[in-house]
Amino acid sequence: MATNVHRKKAPGTRARDAKGPVAQPPAAPPAAHGVQGRGSRAARKQRTRTGLMDAALRLMSGGRSYTSLSLREITREAGVVPTSFYRHFSDLDELGLALVEETGLTLRRLLREARRAGVPPVRIIAHSVQIYREFVRAHRLHLLFMASERWGGSPLIRRSIRYETQHFATEMAQDLRELSLLPGLSMGTLQMVCGLVVNTMLNAASDFFDLPADQPQAEDELTETFVRQLRVIFLGATQWKDAP
Repeated sequence: MATNVHRKKAPGTRARDAKGPVAQPPAAPPAAHGVQGRGSRAARKQRTRTGLMDAALRLMSGGRSYTSLSLREITREAGVVPTSFYRHFSDLDELGLALVEETGLTLRRLLREARRAGVPPVRIIAHSVQIYREFVRAHRLHLLFMASERWGGSPLIRRSIRYETQHFATEMAQDLRELSLLPGLSMGTLQMVCGLVVNTMLNAASDFFDLPADQPQAEDELTETFVRQLRVIFLGATQWKDAP
């Protein structure tokens, strides 16, 4: 005799519809994965670009000039294949220009913030020198590159460094004008004065590099000399008379 057997469903199972299988939950929109993938690729590309720039700086840290480096050396130091270099830079000059721009932009921003920090005018020089000294410590290889390649073998990089120093001097002159410091000088004269300041700063960077790490007193003495040099520049500027 036929009997009806009622089976219990296992916990967690779903009843099947008579017309077909259970509907699956909707998949995540593919666009979201695409955006995430693009973000990851962009981050990897930026890491590789930064790695190539850092590799060039490390290779120069032993005293080599930038123009003595080869593309293969830089990619080997960065841990990437040579062909990947061209996804970021067209040639070694373009990598050098990126280093100049990165260094100049960071330093200009820091010192502009220092000048606008509300420090009394009599302390602006000492305050700016302190920030600059910290920058030299934190970005030693970048400034070593700038200081050495000012007279290096690449005309394109030399021009770029001159442009950065001129840009730096122009921004400084604009800030002095806004702060009403040296009000009797023309903008052209202010730029000349600030150009002397920037050149003195780059020269001081080379002096800081040569200091022994275990002689803080020597570093303090060099810092004080640097401050006095800048004061002499600005003292002379206060006595300058623009031609009528």
